[in-house]
Amino acid sequence: MTTPSMQPSFVPSEDERSLVERVRRGDRAAFELMMRRHNRRLYRLARATLRDEAEAEDALQDAYVAAFRAIDGFRGDSALATWLSRLVLNECLARLRRTARRQNVFPIAGSLEEIDVDHMPGDEADRPDKAAMRAEMRTMLERRLDQLPEIYRVVFVLRSVEELSIEETAECLSIPEATVRSRHFKARSLLREALARDLDLSEPELFNFDGARCDRVVAAVLARLSS
Repeated sequence: MTTPSMQPSFVPSEDERSLVERVRRGDRAAFELMMRRHNRRLYRLARATLRDEAEAEDALQDAYVAAFRAIDGFRGDSALATWLSRLVLNECLARLRRTARRQNVFPIAGSLEEIDVDHMPGDEADRPDKAAMRAEMRTMLERRLDQLPEIYRVVFVLRSVEELSIEETAECLSIPEATVRSRHFKARSLLREALARDLDLSEPELFNFDGARCDRVVAAVLARLSS
């Protein structure tokens, strides 16, 4: 008896296929477009994992260089954003391991599993004191988020900051959907306990990826590829 062929669970869009094909041909403009499309999500993911802005930028650049060199390995079995996210996570985890070895410490139990390879819509009538209050709350939330264990921190960023679905987050991290739900719930509970206030106001503004940072990452990666 013949077993029916399995249909792919994900089919990339025509636009994504075209963009990847252009990058495969060495089109730097297409690669720049790819970076700019995914920069904010990937930076936030790196920042949540490494808890350091400069280190996150460096990791993102290294992951982009790896992506450019390995683009032939992208088969379209998952979304391009998911593939890039895995490369970023691998780079971040490698950096954490190197740091642990240099400091002669063991990785914290419960760290992320190994994986194979902007702002809020504002009210123009808001008073300056309200804007300052939001900025202060955002800073406090980012600081508290940095204190969460890694397994909760990364899930929170993907779900609450980047607003990925449970399914997308599970695929990105290669963990069950039930695990995503439980870790996200735990992260929010821990944050609420620490802040003792509603989180909904500030979540979309965490780890802001502004235009200057975007331009800096893109320019650095393109310079490295040209050298």
